[in-house]
Amino acid sequence: MITRIEIEGYKSIRSLAIDLQPINILLGGNGVGKSNFISIFSLIRNIYNQNFQNYVQKKGGPDSLLHFGRKETDQILLKIYFKSTGGSENNFAVNLELARNLLFIQSVETGFKSYNSWYPKVYEKNVLESRFSEINRGQAFWVNDRLREFDVYHFHDTSDTSPIKSLADLNDNHYLKPDGSNLASILYFLKKKEPKHFKRIELTIKSIAPFFDRFDLEPNQLNENKIELEWKEKGYPDNYFNAYHLSDGTLRFICLATLLMQPKPPQTIIIDEPELGLHPVAINKLAAMVRKASENVQVILSTQSTNLIDNFDPNDIIVTDRESNGSIFKRLKSEELSIWLEEYTLGDLWGQNKLGAQPYNV
Repeated sequence: MITRIEIEGYKSIRSLAIDLQPINILLGGNGVGKSNFISIFSLIRNIYNQNFQNYVQKKGGPDSLLHFGRKETDQILLKIYFKSTGGSENNFAVNLELARNLLFIQSVETGFKSYNSWYPKVYEKNVLESRFSEINRGQAFWVNDRLREFDVYHFHDTSDTSPIKSLADLNDNHYLKPDGSNLASILYFLKKKEPKHFKRIELTIKSIAPFFDRFDLEPNQLNENKIELEWKEKGYPDNYFNAYHLSDGTLRFICLATLLMQPKPPQTIIIDEPELGLHPVAINKLAAMVRKASENVQVILSTQSTNLIDNFDPNDIIVTDRESNGSIFKRLKSEELSIWLEEYTLGDLWGQNKLGAQPYNV
């Protein structure tokens, strides 16, 4: 589990140090920095996957990542702390610096905590791409395991060219990809190897989509190495339906249900605005899935949904605001809101601007 993250000089985040819990819901309006916080994990993932320079260019170059651009900032500092199920604590730190028109990795460092003291070790200095994932010795051996335990999921693309709607490789079933492109393969694997989990996912989808009867998943008859998301509608057993016949919200919900209800999910699941396009009933179901999943894994997500936050405790909510010098993040405390919550929900309080995180605070 990720226990703490420290950030300096990144996008709208001038400086941040915040502890994380099993459930972490970033609440705020447009442009306050929620997605910037989520994207930190994408940045770390791309550094880890030796795709850093490509990622920087695709995101608009160094000025788009540096806090207020190079005129204000010339480096980004990232440090992420982990605690394993066995109780050991490690951290992973990256220092990015600006040189002419590129960002380079000034240093990659790890730390191990023993008897309340941290023992750091530098593994790389002054490189364009990190090869940390290839290091299998010392602290790196343990930290590499932690860095493989999280991923960032975006199921926003449900267009006609969406990867979710495409034919998937049948054997691409080790884990659900961040864009959901192998959704059909994962569901087929669960149908064959984890039927109880598969049936629970089907029943959960039926609870928010009454027209949905069941999945109809089999390898493609013309290419047995491929599979497509196919299903049956109630009352029409002989008709053909696939992902193109699903509404955007239903398709996203199927992705979310599969992600959160699979038997071996990532240890940390990170999702940006999962409520997009969901009916209020589906949002309530999503909240229930998040709470259940958090018994075994960590969930980090951003939201603007009052309906979603009404399903959680104040301690689960991190209010995100914007001040003149950047984004600020503050976890709510139940004891400070106990009197208000006797009469109002968290959604009510946010709407009344009792929590902050409203666009008119800027």
